[in-house]
Amino acid sequence: MHRRRFIVLLGGAIALPCVAAAQQKAMPVIGYLSQRSPTDSASIVAAFRQGLKEQGYVEGQNVAIESRFAEGQIDRLPVLATDLVRHGVNVFVATGGTGSVVNARLVVPDTIPMVFAMGGDPVKLGIVASLARPGDNITGVAFLLSELAPKQVELLHQLVPKAAVIGFLVDPKDPVTESDTKNAQAAADLLGHELVVVKASNASEIAPAFDALAQQNIKAVFINADPLFNVHKSSNSRRAMRWRQSLRGKDSAPRAA
Repeated sequence: MHRRRFIVLLGGAIALPCVAAAQQKAMPVIGYLSQRSPTDSASIVAAFRQGLKEQGYVEGQNVAIESRFAEGQIDRLPVLATDLVRHGVNVFVATGGTGSVVNARLVVPDTIPMVFAMGGDPVKLGIVASLARPGDNITGVAFLLSELAPKQVELLHQLVPKAAVIGFLVDPKDPVTESDTKNAQAAADLLGHELVVVKASNASEIAPAFDALAQQNIKAVFINADPLFNVHKSSNSRRAMRWRQSLRGKDSAPRAA
């Protein structure tokens, strides 16, 4: 092989990885933050990728996705959100719990567009200026689930109308817990039930919370919509069944919702 041709081929071989690296670096990166777990979020993530694909964005081809999951641990969210910002994402997506949005809002700079999906009220929580005009670098979807807790109280009332006391399991660290508790309390007062609030802020506190319900002989309980409890929904179902069995033989059959 002639020397000149060898040098040209060698230069091309070296240049190709450099071009590929430059193209990969130029690929826009989406930062995806969720308060839930990857397993619990599988269908949501699949829908997210499908939505991107429908808009012409395919992961690995013309867009990259950096994902961080808090596994139901709300205390991890600030670190995970900061890590995504440091990673240099071009767009920030916060979902899988209101806590994801609240914590991301504190660390994502105005230079990075932010999209969210949350159950809480973004106006009351200071996420956006208004629903019609969110302002700044942020927009998203709010499901406004503040009426869910009162509806659960009404459902329990229909299932166990004679249950004088009902339990409410909440995560005290979740941004919507305070408002949900107030709404649940108002519904319980209206229907003539005493509401006992039991708290669990991490996985290790859930089992003792159910034990506390059993010790108080509570006949009905409902669990607040929270990523922590969604992540552990299988074990929570087993705990609820054991809780029901421990109360068998009482005057009123226990119920859980």
